[in-house]
Amino acid sequence: MANRLIFLDTETTGLRVEDGNRILEIAAVEMIDRKLSPADRHLHRYINPGRDSEEGALNVHGLTTQFLSDKPKFAVIVDEFLDFVKGSELVIHNAPFDVGYLNMELGLLGRGKIEDYVESITDTLKMAKDLWPGKRNSLDALCDRYEVDRSGRTLHGALIDCELLAEVYMAMTRGQDSLLIDFAPTAEETAANAARRSQRAPLICTQPSAEDLALHSAYLDELDKINKADCLWRIYEPKPAQA
Repeated sequence: MANRLIFLDTETTGLRVEDGNRILEIAAVEMIDRKLSPADRHLHRYINPGRDSEEGALNVHGLTTQFLSDKPKFAVIVDEFLDFVKGSELVIHNAPFDVGYLNMELGLLGRGKIEDYVESITDTLKMAKDLWPGKRNSLDALCDRYEVDRSGRTLHGALIDCELLAEVYMAMTRGQDSLLIDFAPTAEETAANAARRSQRAPLICTQPSAEDLALHSAYLDELDKINKADCLWRIYEPKPAQA
C-alpha cells in the first residue's frame, strides 16, 4: 500500500487561536512513496477569515483584508480540504499550532477534529528538537542546516512553506540503509583496509609518572572547588582494588 504523506501549513490572522483568530490560507502538498506529486495534486486556498489580521501576523504573511475579501470562507472549502487529506499522514512543522486552528475551524462547523480524518500527524519541529537539541529548529534554520534553497521565499506563504518542509523532511528522514548503500566500501577497499590495519605497528601505552598523577590530581581539586562538588572524572574513575 502506498505511503501517502501530506505536508500541511496554514497562515492565520494572529498567533493565538484563543483570541478569535482564524485561518486565512491553507496549503497541502502530497508525497507518495517519498516522491512529490505533480503540482496539480496539491491543494492551495486563500480564505476570507472575516476579520483583520493582527499587525505582527500581517507583517509575516502580507495577506491584507482587501486581498482576502473576495475569497471563500472556510466552510466553502472544508469538504474539498477533508477529502484531500483523508486517510493520509499529515506532516506539519509545529503541528500543535496548525492542528489547534484546524480543530477550531472544524469545530465551528460541527465537523469534529482533524484527527478524525487522517491516519496520523507528524510534527517535524519535535523531530528536529530530538535530532538537534538546543539548536534553532525553525523551518528557516532547518533549510539552512540541510542546504535547502529558500532564496525564493520573502514572506511566509503556506504553499512555499509546505514545499520547503517536504525537502527538509526528506533530508531528515534519509534512512541508514540508504546511507550504508551510498557509502559502503567496495570489496577491494575492504581488503585494502584490512591489509593496512595488519601492517600497523602496535600501540605503545605509556604509564603516567608520579609527577603526572600529582598534577592531574591538583587539576581535579581545582575543578571540585569551582563546581563545589566532585567532578565527573572522580565519580566515574575506577576505584583501587582492595587488598
